[in-house]
Amino acid sequence: MNIVVNEELKAYIDPMSPEEYAALERSILTEGCRDALVLWGDVLVDGHNRYGICQKHGLPFQTVQNTRFKTMEDVHLWMIDQHLGRRSISDYQRGVLALRKKVIVDEQRSRASSETPSSEEPPFDVDTTAGESPADIALPPPAPLNSRESIAKAARLSSSQVVMIEKIQKQAAPELVAAVKSGVISINTAAAVASLPAEEQVTAANAGKDELKQAAKRVREAKRKPREESPESASDDQATRPDAVEALEQRVAELTRENAALRLQVADLQAQLAAQLAD
Repeated sequence: MNIVVNEELKAYIDPMSPEEYAALERSILTEGCRDALVLWGDVLVDGHNRYGICQKHGLPFQTVQNTRFKTMEDVHLWMIDQHLGRRSISDYQRGVLALRKKVIVDEQRSRASSETPSSEEPPFDVDTTAGESPADIALPPPAPLNSRESIAKAARLSSSQVVMIEKIQKQAAPELVAAVKSGVISINTAAAVASLPAEEQVTAANAGKDELKQAAKRVREAKRKPREESPESASDDQATRPDAVEALEQRVAELTRENAALRLQVADLQAQLAAQLAD
């Protein structure tokens, strides 16, 4: 059987850690390759690690065709959903996959609203004779991920975690991303450090877990700390304060004089009224 390993598909999902790969290898050597490899025509879609281990040790394996795939986007979405359903991946990985799914779904829906549907053929001949899948119909369109809440639900995360993962993807240096991917630091810590300039991120990441935590602490404290008054603004206030006091004193004197004048007018009117009543 000719199986084609597409390097783009192989790298589409983050690889296993050395420890996870070693555990899988021990399992296959002990129990054999229990799960069938998923193919799209000749292209290997799911089972790259199992396939490599079986090839390495000359072990047999089964294959199954997924004939529901019509485009490479279908393959990507299927791979994402498979991994989102697994418990072994980290919260960060789930968030990245859910955001990746949103991009694909948005593009599909945009095309569907502007183009006439057409059947897209796979870039090779699909051999449906080797382990044909019983579900030989087109994949249903995925539900839209048009809100942060829907993305969070797909990833089994909170909306705030999705916001932090978006920030990490946009602002984090590669060294910082590697640290959160490997589980050295949490999503929260990585998002805080991502606020720093790239050079500071790299320095903290290279220094290790403790320095990354300290950098995140400094960022949070800086956000909580109230803005201190600058020396220039303080001296300006001191320079203008006497003028303000003098102006207030002048206004009080004016009001006092006006009040005295009004009292005299009232007394005048009262005297006139008393004279009229006497007449």
